[in-house]
Amino acid sequence: MIEAKAVNFAYRRGIPVLQDISCRIEDGEAAALLGRNGSGKTTLSRLFMALNHPRSGQVLVDGVDIVDYEPADLADKVGYVFQNPDLQLLGDTVYDEVAYGLQNRKMPKETLDRQVRDAVEAMGLTSYLDQYPRGLSFGQKRRLGVAVALALQPRTLILDEITNGQDEQEKQHMMTYLARLQKEKHMTLILITHDMEIARKYTDHALVLHDGQLVYDGKTAELFDGQRPIGEWGLRQPVLARLGALFHVEADSPEALCRQLQLKEGGKA
Repeated sequence: MIEAKAVNFAYRRGIPVLQDISCRIEDGEAAALLGRNGSGKTTLSRLFMALNHPRSGQVLVDGVDIVDYEPADLADKVGYVFQNPDLQLLGDTVYDEVAYGLQNRKMPKETLDRQVRDAVEAMGLTSYLDQYPRGLSFGQKRRLGVAVALALQPRTLILDEITNGQDEQEKQHMMTYLARLQKEKHMTLILITHDMEIARKYTDHALVLHDGQLVYDGKTAELFDGQRPIGEWGLRQPVLARLGALFHVEADSPEALCRQLQLKEGGKA
């Protein structure tokens, strides 16, 4: 569980970036952290993993205030995939990159090798194991960042715009795998994204920041039901949600929407 209590934060000159933020993300949840650029999403996520600390208020992980923690202290609890994948690249090969964090845990070589290869395979990068990470495409580097985080098997995984640079097939493969992992392993996922369809499809809980303030904290489906001023917050209603609201039906896929419309039409007949 990650919780913020009356958190305030400013980088410099006293200009507030986050103002009196209080929220909680429960264990095993899939949550979306939404808002326009500059709203404070990435800043809040950095507080969640002790990359920064609040000027006032508290951030708690599993009920413990992490004010004196460094990111390494939370490595087995909170994993983070940066928006810019180049910020995380350290190894000479893809294998070395994914193995780097595990090597500090002094685990048996066979266990380390299995966790590296499982994570790389999950992100579709097995054929690149011996390649230089900085030679990968932008989308491949993003998937490598996810593989690095997955190999460490954290209980919470924060993913900052990870679907950027992916084609539709890669995006769906990645998100389907993460959704399955979240359910099977009871992992907590926090998705920072501008892709409202990804948020709608893969998360149940949404947090919306606007000008450093928390303006929505609730169910993702209700955020997109057409009853809230999401345009003012820099968000757009997903197409499927917009169509569902227009025809007064609920559906989580285009196929389900068509079935609901057919049933509705049949009922009228």
